[in-house]
Amino acid sequence: MANQQGSRQQNGAASVTPGAACFLKGDGATAVESEARLWTAVLARYRRPSPIRSTVEIATTALPFVGLWVMSAMAAVNGWWWVVGLVTIPAAGFLVRLFMLQHDCGHGNLFSRRSANDWTGRFMGVLTFTPYDYWRRTHAFHHANAGNLGQRGIGDIQTLTVREYRALPWRGRLRYRLYRHPAVMFGLGPAWLFICQYRLPFGLMRAGIQPWVSTISTNFCIALLAAALIWLMGLNPFLMVQMPIVLIAATVGVWLFYVQHQFEETHWSDEKSWNFQRAALHGSSHYELPVVLRWFTGNIGIHHVHHLSSKVPFYRLPEILRDYPELRETGRVTLLQSLRCIKLALWDEHDKRLVSFRNARVTR
Repeated sequence: MANQQGSRQQNGAASVTPGAACFLKGDGATAVESEARLWTAVLARYRRPSPIRSTVEIATTALPFVGLWVMSAMAAVNGWWWVVGLVTIPAAGFLVRLFMLQHDCGHGNLFSRRSANDWTGRFMGVLTFTPYDYWRRTHAFHHANAGNLGQRGIGDIQTLTVREYRALPWRGRLRYRLYRHPAVMFGLGPAWLFICQYRLPFGLMRAGIQPWVSTISTNFCIALLAAALIWLMGLNPFLMVQMPIVLIAATVGVWLFYVQHQFEETHWSDEKSWNFQRAALHGSSHYELPVVLRWFTGNIGIHHVHHLSSKVPFYRLPEILRDYPELRETGRVTLLQSLRCIKLALWDEHDKRLVSFRNARVTR
């Protein structure tokens, strides 16, 4: 504890933590906003990336992924399907981690130079089936507007309020219920998103040439790589290897994004009262995962800290929880608790929480 306090003072952090400062200032929105601003200032000192560390993280993710893919491909060509099944899950895990590294490139925090982040992210986008520049733009919109009821629809999961849902005709309610159904959200949805939707810049069709260049160039590179692999190993073995890896990784990715914002005690507010720092700190979860899963997901579960300061490299996020343990309980969701988030579907504006369709029927 003494070392922690010394570390805080040496790095210029205040002797009173942001949570304590908020308590001293009193309750209410002003205190919450003061707390969030203080956290933003404290987290600024964790933003500097290490080029060596970032390069090592990329190598220890990309090389095992390629190695597992090649192993699976050789097994498929020789008809050793049990090996393909055995290798698919760890390969999908490394693909998830590769996407998280691409995500950090989009925030410009793996390397100091923007060009290094951008080109690294573009190369990764071919493997993750995600056009980097297009995705970065929609994700930036998500970060800039998360928790804002007046700015929904781009880069996030569609969420209606109880009042909006009740105002819909029966066809609209049915569509929304189908969209929020687990079989669609975590089954058909991830497949549609990564295989179909990312092939065109949906949502940014009229946003200039960059989203089009990003998606078309990524599609072209994916097609070239797929054609070469199909020529080497045949169509059926290629599909038997590639499709399960992509679909499993896509499902995990959508699940992570879901839990990071779709938990009961999350935060939403109308546009007039919305505050970036407050929404970041209280509208994003701390998804506490086992150590192995934290590694494969690139610490993305420390999502409330990530939203407060997206320039912090993923490998420095645990340092923040170590130095400021009070952040561990903010928005904390365990693996078991996250399973209960599946039923949540509507924002209750009266009780300020997410509720299920069943609970929405009995709310005021």
